Parts: sequence; structure tokens; C-alpha cells
Amino acid sequence: MTIAQGGTGLTAGEARGRLAVLWHRIPFTTTVVLAILIVGVATGSLWHAAEHQHAFHYYAYGLPSLEHGRWWTLFTGPFYALRPWFYLPMAGSFALMAGFAEWHLGTRRAMAVTIGGQLVSTVVAVQFLELSRNSGWAWADRIAGTLDVGFSGGALAAIAITSATLRTPWRLRLRAGLCVYAGVAIVYVGTLADLVHFFALVLALPLGRRLAGPAARNANKPSLREWRLLASAGLVLLVVAEVVMWLVPGDGPFGSSDSISMSGNELIPLCLIAVPILNGLRRGSRFAWRCAITLCVLAASQMAVLAGVVAITQVVRQEAELSNPPLFIVDNLLWGVELVLLISARRAFRVPSRRRRRKLFRGGPDPAFARLLLGRNGGSTISWMTTWPQNTYFVASDGASYLAYQRHAGVAVALGDPVAPDGTSDRTLREFAAMCENTGLVPCVFSATAGTAAQTAKLGWQHVQVAEDTLVDLENLEFRGKAWQDVRTALNRAKKDGIEFRLVRLAEQPWSIRDQVRALSEEWICDKGLPEMGFTLGGVDQAMDPATRVGLAVDADGTVHGVTSWLPVHTGDGEVGGWTLDVMRRRTGGFRPVMEFLIASACLAFREEGAQFVSLSGAPLVRSNDSTPRQMVDRMLDALGSMMEPYYGFRSLHAFKAKFQPRHEPLYLAYRDEADLPRIGIALGRAYLPNAGLMDFAKLALRRQRVVGGGVVVDRSSAGTPR
Repeated sequence: MTIAQGGTGLTAGEARGRLAVLWHRIPFTTTVVLAILIVGVATGSLWHAAEHQHAFHYYAYGLPSLEHGRWWTLFTGPFYALRPWFYLPMAGSFALMAGFAEWHLGTRRAMAVTIGGQLVSTVVAVQFLELSRNSGWAWADRIAGTLDVGFSGGALAAIAITSATLRTPWRLRLRAGLCVYAGVAIVYVGTLADLVHFFALVLALPLGRRLAGPAARNANKPSLREWRLLASAGLVLLVVAEVVMWLVPGDGPFGSSDSISMSGNELIPLCLIAVPILNGLRRGSRFAWRCAITLCVLAASQMAVLAGVVAITQVVRQEAELSNPPLFIVDNLLWGVELVLLISARRAFRVPSRRRRRKLFRGGPDPAFARLLLGRNGGSTISWMTTWPQNTYFVASDGASYLAYQRHAGVAVALGDPVAPDGTSDRTLREFAAMCENTGLVPCVFSATAGTAAQTAKLGWQHVQVAEDTLVDLENLEFRGKAWQDVRTALNRAKKDGIEFRLVRLAEQPWSIRDQVRALSEEWICDKGLPEMGFTLGGVDQAMDPATRVGLAVDADGTVHGVTSWLPVHTGDGEVGGWTLDVMRRRTGGFRPVMEFLIASACLAFREEGAQFVSLSGAPLVRSNDSTPRQMVDRMLDALGSMMEPYYGFRSLHAFKAKFQPRHEPLYLAYRDEADLPRIGIALGRAYLPNAGLMDFAKLALRRQRVVGGGVVVDRSSAGTPR
């Protein structure tokens, strides 16, 4: 039996297996959700509103129920929803929040905080209404006579406590979102449910770290990024409140919002102004901060105007009716609080304007400076790519180390490890991250080695493998044994066919050789659905660099059958200890095993010169088979690698390199947190395909349909596809 068709469906056995895993990991959440649905079916509240049933007051909680001794409603009410369409958001939100809590805290602790949070928040809300209803507060008198159902108070308490287990800045993001929701609801709507939610968060958030147990993380001082988040969350709260008052006018604790809510003609300009301000605050823009200050001053000044009107009225002894002054005052007071928050966080908003940033980044170190430091300090197998002219350089405060990066889509994509003296890489990374924070850029490090990934982890960053470097040690290299059969065959056949290997500087070669090399490259590009990739993928222009070595396979007639280029790998003190493969091109219809011949011959030549290793380069979106558990980001990258395979053949090329029995070293993308990944993905796309337009991507999509629909299998094992 299959549940879905098209190759992506689950069999009944697989579905049962996944349900069993879900039951094993979150049994409490699963049980409660099933109980809610069963109760809904058994009582008919799934199709008839519970609030209209005769037995509603026997299972709904609230002050009237407890006054009549129906204490059991505290335990029965959570399993109902007021109306049938409430079941989906109620059960769904409970499954999401309580399931998240159970996943992080464990079943027993999650049960305790969820059930305890529901009971305590409900009892405190009811007691608050008991103390307030006879005080003349019209809202308290009205809400004290209402009843409610649902498990939302416990779910919010659980997620608030679980937030203490999250790393920065997710902890603050989650708490800010909860506070925005509860704040808007209690001030501008004010139902019994909103009051329960308010007390659930007020009681749970301060106790989160203590109740979360061993899984809790230490809270650090807010960073510049977190101050920006707080200021943005405050502005979101105020704008959302105005939208709520316009869409759903309510009669909350401070009065009706009918008379103070904006009209549609006033609200639309506010939203149009707030959206770019919010985007600027998120990036730390000084201009956006000034605009937000102005907006808050204008809004908060209304309270001063109100006070002046009241004073003048009293002086002239004329009566003036002010409609709902408490809500008006609270609304303007919140704008005042946002103003204070913006002023307190002023140091986080020092990112200059775009024009100013262009002036700041103009000039600076050039590739010659980078080559000087690279020769002195040494670098990774891809560090020579940092000397290519498309890069910008961040030089550390010591002046002896740097990170090369490119700016795309507001992201600073650093390439490879820092080029730094021993023991100073971590300082370079910290200063680079601080520079990005102060200029509104999103920092990341692409193709970093394991050592650099570990150093970024100390900054609280995450990392994911994005490529795999293939290294061949030259000291004891011998093409013996069955594993080297293809390589020996290529060498012997080249000798028999009169194919000569030349290791040269391409810029010094005759025009006829250089012209053939360019023709091979252009032929390869024309065969692709997209332009030639850049960033870490070089071409003939990079191969013309005198520091780059080029391997040529030339026959007796002077015809070039294949070409490879090799980038120097500096190991410090001006020494070159290895070489990295960059360009691979072959002539169509030429000497077939030319790539095996060129790489093997280059290895032998470099060994004779004293090199210790060669890198066959890192293949993007490729990894050797292992048993490491795949996270969501890993699975996404695996899917992307499968999608790109018909066009650039990363995986088939990686399999081709296995003929040389290399050892593998993972290369990582280091990033602050998952929220940065969409923008980093856009930035990497622009870095690798800077000249690709919409027509190129349309051709790619059409070509993919032809390849997949026609069942075409492309063998690129010797096609010379670059990394």
C-alpha cells in the first residue's frame, strides 16, 4: 500500500515507522493532541461551537466556574476549543510549542512546565480578576464573567521556558516575538485568553533558565545585533498594534480602540514608512535610526499635547470630553518606551550610508599586498584564489594578516582561512565579524578548513560542509597496483601516441598555444547551460598569471589535447609546498585519457621539484559517503548538488578524482545562524555566476527538463569539468 504517488510517497509501513518515532520522541505532545481531537469528536465541538453548548460552563474555566466550586474545569477546559475552526490553530500551535519544548527539555520536564504553566497562569488570571472586578474597572467587571477553554497558556509557558535553551540570537528572537504577541493582545484586545497568555509569559520568562534545567544556556550581554533586534521588535509591536486596532477594534483593559485607531488612509503611509525603517534598523543604519527617533517623537508628543489641552481646559473652566484617555496614554507611552530603547541602543546604529560605505571601501590593499602576506604566512590550498582581483581585503589590526572577501546582497563572503601568522587567525576572524557588524554586512566564511570552522564555533557561529578537498601526497607516490590501472594505461598510451607533457607558464607560450587553450575553454563554455562560474573557479585569465603553472598535453603536430592549471600553495617563509588544480579542459575528439595523463604527469613533475602534495581541488556540494547524521541544511545542500549535477558535473568529477587515491579534507561554510542562510545563498549565487541573467536561468530550467525528461545520463569522468 502506498500513501502517495510519484516516487515521493510513503508506504503504510514507513508512515507507521515515522509515527512510532514521533511517539518515542514527543509522547506527551502526541497524547495531548490526540486527546483534544478525540474530545472534540466525542462532544461534537468539532462541528458545533463549544461556547454554545449547554454543558459549556461545566468544563470551561474562569472566575464563575471556580466561584461555583467547579475546580475540575482547570483540567477539562484545556481539551476544548471555543469554535470548530479554532481546533486547527489550537492543536497546531500546541503541537508546535509543546513539541518543541518536549524535544529540548525531555518529556517529564516538558509535562511539568506545560501543565504547571497552564494551571498557574489560569489561576493567577482568575485571581487578578477577582481582585479587580469591584474596583470600578469596566473591563475587569466584564472579563470576570466570561469563560474560556484551550491549552494555549501552558503551551506559551513551555515555549517561553524552552527559549532559555536556545543559542544567541534565537533566544532573543523568540522571546521578542512572544512579547510582541502578548503585549499587543493584552493592551489592545484584552480577552480572558489574552490575560492568561500575558501571565503565562510574565511568570515563565524570568524563571526560564532555572526551570529549563541542564539544557539551559548562559545569557550573554546583548550584542550590537541583539540591540538592533530589540529596537526592531519594539517598532514591530507598535505598528502591529495600529493594524490590530484598525482591523479588529477591541474593548481592552484601557478602553475601546475605536476612537484612537488610525483610518486606512493614515495606516497605509505608516506601514510604508515603517517597512524601510525596520529594514534599516535590522542592518544598523544610522539614517533609519534617526527616522525611527523622529517617528517616536511625533507619536509620543501627542501625550504632551493631551496634557496641555487638559490644563488649558481647567484654566478656562470649560468642559471637554476626552474619549478613552487611558488607552490613548498607554499607546503614546509605548511609543515613548520605544524612543528610550532607541536612545539606549544608539551605539548599535552606526552603519554609514551606502554612499559613505563606498568611500570607506574604496582603495585599500591590493592583490600584491595579499601575495606578500600569503608568501610570508602561508595559507590553505585555496588561499591563492584570495589574490584574484575580484576580492576585497580585510586587514587585521596587526597589519600582518587578512581575509579576502566579496560583497554581494549585503553579505561579506570571506574566502577560505585567514592568511595570518600562527596563533592569530582567531583574532582576525573576530575583527572581521566586528567589521561586518559595524558596516551592516552579514559575515560568513566559505570553504573554511576544520580549524577555522572550530574557531568560528567559539564565536557562536554554525558551520556546514559545502565541499571536499582531495589531496594527493607526493613523497611516496607510486602508480602501482590495481587501483592505479587507469593512470598507468593513460601514461603508457600517451607515450605510444606521441603525446608530450609540458609544465609551463602559459603567459610565456607562443601565440598558437595560447590561442588553442582559449579555444578549448570557449568550446567548453558553449556546451553549458549557464556561463562559466567564478569566485573559487578560475579560467584562462587566471591561468595566464606567471605564478600559475600550466600542464599541456601536446602531440607531435603541436595540437593541444588538454590543459590543466595549478595554483601555488604557500607554506610560509616564501616557500611553495604544494599545488592546487584549477582549470581542466580537453579537446573534443582528442586523446581520451588526457586528464589522467595530465594530472599524473604533473604529480611526478611537482614531486621532482620538491613539492609535498597536490590538491585536486574541492568539489562543491560533494562529500564522501559517511555515517554522519544529516541535518536539515545538509539535506538541502545534497538536493542542490543533485540539481546542479547535469550542468557542472561536480559529483562525477569528484568520482573521477578518486582514480588518484586522494585523502579527503572537508571544507565548510561558517555562518552566524540559520537566519542568514537565505541571504548567503543569494550572495554565493551572485559570486559564482556574476554574469548570469534571467535568460540564462531560463535556459538552465529548459535544459534540466530535457535532461531529466529524456533520461539522459552525462558521463563527465574525463570531460575536464572544472570544480
